[in-house]
Amino acid sequence: MTPLALALSLALNATPPAKAATPPPRPAAKTNMTAAAQKPAAEDLATSTRAWQEERLKSLQSEDGWLTLVGLFWLKEGEQTAGSAPESDLDFPQGTPAKLGTFTREGNTASFQPAPGVALTLDGKPFTGGALQSDEKGAPDVLKLGSLSLQVILRGDKLGVRVKDMEAPARKQFHGIPTYPASAAWRVEARFEPSETPRTISVPNVLGNVEEMKVPGTLVFTVNGKEHRLTPVEGGEQLFIIFADETNRDATYGAGRFLYADMPKDGRVVLDFNRAYNPPCAFTRFATCPLPPRGNRLALRVEAGEKRYGDH
Repeated sequence: MTPLALALSLALNATPPAKAATPPPRPAAKTNMTAAAQKPAAEDLATSTRAWQEERLKSLQSEDGWLTLVGLFWLKEGEQTAGSAPESDLDFPQGTPAKLGTFTREGNTASFQPAPGVALTLDGKPFTGGALQSDEKGAPDVLKLGSLSLQVILRGDKLGVRVKDMEAPARKQFHGIPTYPASAAWRVEARFEPSETPRTISVPNVLGNVEEMKVPGTLVFTVNGKEHRLTPVEGGEQLFIIFADETNRDATYGAGRFLYADMPKDGRVVLDFNRAYNPPCAFTRFATCPLPPRGNRLALRVEAGEKRYGDH
């Protein structure tokens, strides 16, 4: 699993609330759908959407959710001291020991030596120093110190230390995410056009890096008589879609939103925009989110799913 794929997987576990914190939005646009896509409307779509949102909310507020992210420090080659002391090379947030220890970068690998008296743990056991596994090939090593946790991430040629705090103000003060009312009109059936030959798409991120990601095909759907297309990328056992639309200007997160969909069945895919959600960057400036690739900017207002959070 690539670093970005892992980030996307974690991103799915970010979250929304059950109650909207803003005035009721305008009714969602009508869409053209087949009977197969309309069928779930016979169920209580509002209830199922709310249950999904509550799970997202629970995950976002978890002890290692995105609301706990309080720092991201990019490592240079060689040694760098870390801690909350002003003279530290890596100026860690308050609550961190003044002298936490020393990180050493060698290419795409990093090691850490705790300062005397700093009692860190790794997998529940005392950590006295050594190499740290990044998230390059899977789950990274996670060092813990009280409410803090540290892990090494690799993004392109950037190697960094991600810092989380279970006591972060963003987690304690979280008040939920406003959402559009669930609407069967935004549960749209798309035609899946598989890629004839293996291909990739360039996916940029907020760091300015670009990663080539595998494209299984194209999703074609119709809204108000007009055809639209989205390019998904591989997202584990589902399709992962990073998209932008015209609500980004005033109602939803400006950099776009995420959406997962089940794999095609009989050449069709249901896009449930009621489950469109904000990327981690909507909650913290220390995330490294992917951005909508070229072609995934819809010329319509998708008034469904999560709205803008706070002043993001």
